[in-house]
Amino acid sequence: MTNNNKPYNNIRATLSIAKAAFRSITRSPSSVVFSLAFPLIFILVFGFIGGGGLSVDVGMAKGSDTSNYIYKALSSSGVIRINDNLSPEEMDKSLQKGSIDAIISIKKNQSAPPFTIDVQYTRASLEKGNILKSILNNVIYQANTRGGQMPPPVAELKETTVHGREYKTIDFILPGQLGFSLLSTGVFGTAFVFLSLRITLVIKRFFATPVQRYSIVLGEAIARISFALIGALFIILIGHFAFGFTLIHGAVTVINMLLLSTLGVIVFMGFGFVVSGIAKSESSVPPIANIITLPQFLLSGTFFSINVFPSWLQPISRALPLTYLNDALRKVAFEGAGLFDVGNQILIMVIWGVVIYALAVKLFKWE
Repeated sequence: MTNNNKPYNNIRATLSIAKAAFRSITRSPSSVVFSLAFPLIFILVFGFIGGGGLSVDVGMAKGSDTSNYIYKALSSSGVIRINDNLSPEEMDKSLQKGSIDAIISIKKNQSAPPFTIDVQYTRASLEKGNILKSILNNVIYQANTRGGQMPPPVAELKETTVHGREYKTIDFILPGQLGFSLLSTGVFGTAFVFLSLRITLVIKRFFATPVQRYSIVLGEAIARISFALIGALFIILIGHFAFGFTLIHGAVTVINMLLLSTLGVIVFMGFGFVVSGIAKSESSVPPIANIITLPQFLLSGTFFSINVFPSWLQPISRALPLTYLNDALRKVAFEGAGLFDVGNQILIMVIWGVVIYALAVKLFKWE
């Protein structure tokens, strides 16, 4: 004789919902395309392109003379991006890690030649260092032969090279594509699923059972997070073994990246709940979701550093949650940062999560 007084097991119900939802996700072509195919296509393209670039990031040492022809020629070259906001310690670390391609110090002399230019290159960015060397030689040649107030030679060039890890294109691109995958999974997947469950009255049928509401949400969330993490691991391993994506601490780095990915997809699912609450039909989900995802995809440093954007656009880029996820993933993978080292990025994502879930509670509809 069965015991009808046995309490209903919502944990088992949650896991059952998660299992069924995971199967549904893996059978959905759109989920696979947005979460795996698109990011992998971009990784393959940029992986085969290699490490070329159109700009050279240069740190200008503190105390450098910036009123001379050489500095003005470099800053107006269109290729060299000068950063003079870093401290000497930050510049040295950035040079060794390949975050900047060289450090230049321009000193004004009391005797001939009028200026001395000290350049530190890094083995982490030899190709861009060669570009800078070519530009510098051309600028100095023009300065020495242009006449004017000072006779030639106008400047003496001193060069040194420091050791560092090579910063490949894949080291920048892969974290951005991973962030894009998590954003797509969190927003589009969550929005479509819960809107569909509401329209087809599946949620209403759940209410006729002992299943608690949190079991429905938690089950779907577990399935989506699991799928996202499997996809993230797949992307990371493909990037590492096929294209040499840097995992500075090996398995520890992978685990830290997966933990960051978990936080990212949870935050992005909040946007999906908001979209599912606003949308009236499945056809209205893509336009609303794209309003959320496209600005982040384009402005959060997915393909290019946000430093290349106009100064008026950079504050907008730095306000987006995907910017901080991409930044944290890059620091963990290439620089060997721990989770405490990217605490600022994590804090901002958590703040975004609190705000977006507060909004989701207001807008989400069960029926």
